[in-house]
Amino acid sequence: MKLLGFFLLLLFPLYAGAQNFESLVRELPNGGYSERGEVISQILKSGDKRIVITLQALSDGALYASEETGDIFIGEKDDLVDFFTQENLDVTSDSSIKKIKVNNKLRRLIQTGIIQAQHFSPLVSDRMQAAEHAFKDADPERIEILQEALVQEQDESVTAELKQAINATILKTDADIEMKKQAILELSALGAKARSPLSVIADVPELSEAYEEALLIIKNKERVQKFGQNMWYGLSLGSVLLLAAIGLAITFGVMGVINMAHGEMIMIGAYTTYVVQEIIRNNAPALFEYSLFIAIPCAFVIAGLVGVVIERFVVRYLYGRPLETLLATWGVSLILQQLTRSIFGPNNREVGNPAWMSGSVEFIGINFTWSRVWILIFATVIFLSLMWFLNKTLFGTQIRAVTQNRSMAANMGISTGKVDALAFGLGAGIAGLAGVALSQIDNVSPNLGQGYIVDSFMVVVFGGAGSLWGTVFGALTLGVATKLFEPVVGAVMAKIIILVGIILFIQRKPRGLFAIRGRAAE
Repeated sequence: MKLLGFFLLLLFPLYAGAQNFESLVRELPNGGYSERGEVISQILKSGDKRIVITLQALSDGALYASEETGDIFIGEKDDLVDFFTQENLDVTSDSSIKKIKVNNKLRRLIQTGIIQAQHFSPLVSDRMQAAEHAFKDADPERIEILQEALVQEQDESVTAELKQAINATILKTDADIEMKKQAILELSALGAKARSPLSVIADVPELSEAYEEALLIIKNKERVQKFGQNMWYGLSLGSVLLLAAIGLAITFGVMGVINMAHGEMIMIGAYTTYVVQEIIRNNAPALFEYSLFIAIPCAFVIAGLVGVVIERFVVRYLYGRPLETLLATWGVSLILQQLTRSIFGPNNREVGNPAWMSGSVEFIGINFTWSRVWILIFATVIFLSLMWFLNKTLFGTQIRAVTQNRSMAANMGISTGKVDALAFGLGAGIAGLAGVALSQIDNVSPNLGQGYIVDSFMVVVFGGAGSLWGTVFGALTLGVATKLFEPVVGAVMAKIIILVGIILFIQRKPRGLFAIRGRAAE
């Protein structure tokens, strides 16, 4: 019993505070505007977590009171709920329910109170939001609140935001010139974000030199951030090209086949993702967040089986005849495109993004979208898994043997025909995995693969046919080069420059950067 009494004593202040807050809210309808202002001031001092909701509703005219019972309601006149219990009540016919009115003076008091309550909220997110708003508003009347909040703040990120909010506010006050110059210097470290608060002193002669120095710092920072953003875009594009080209590197390296239907394997993977998501939406919507994990093995198997069928019924009869192989696989690609149009229609299909692939995060001034981050991780996992498979399994060893010297591999008892079929299927399956990833950032349509087939061949030829490391290097190099050239010369000219560069490079190194070594390669 003594222990129970001890806990009751601990909880009593919280209970008493809640009771005090509720009684104050019930006093809001009483008296005139001056009395209401005194009640608002007491509500602000109560420390209750419902302060912001209460005062915002009061300012917006969404707080009502019953003259008969004294009950408090929140919402619209025709859709009110009890403020304290959130119980839905049918009170539309009760004429005693009146809106609790405020004048402009009270609204200013309320807004100041809301800001103050947010600055001293126990939630870091509330305090950060308040600091960000203070930076944008830079209201000189609130600088004392900001300085008090800074003294009490413990979170480093909120502290940094508060300091910059104070700097932005100082520029609008009558502070001395040296203090303003220091604020300008600290604001310039923010980069482009500082342009707006600095604009207020653009025409102040005493601060013109500091202003120009700050602009120079901001421009240099923007250049670095822009370069970093373009590098990220390039790595992101490179990861997409790697996924699209890595399967082609296998088939092209093992069999020397120019597979023009490789893009359609990507398309099959994307449509497999669409079908899996539709089945989940209609039958088990709770599993949608895991839809890509279900689609990945399905896309690999389906695209791989289609690849094996193409190799067994088309490609196997055309080995050693590259022109006929190119034309035949191009014809297969047209058939697959038309078949897809007949089944799914010519219009784009919607493939949803799970919550963990949506949104973005900003780091050192660079915006990283989660979809691109996960695709980069996915491409890395696929590459490492493929490297392990080729180097640590029997079938991988056979693929490498056939790649380096087909005739000797056959003489050693390796069934080169079986290796060809399974390698073609493996390459097609990986292309299907690329389709799963591309469905998250591109339109899923019958022409999806056509946008990546040319770039995939450029990556393979540039890196070295059959070399996975060459494919990685080629994909990342072409991706980064494309995104660095585009802002300077435009997207079309960037493609032309890169294509011309690869042609000139192949003239010097026909077998690419990482040429496969072996007797057949020699």
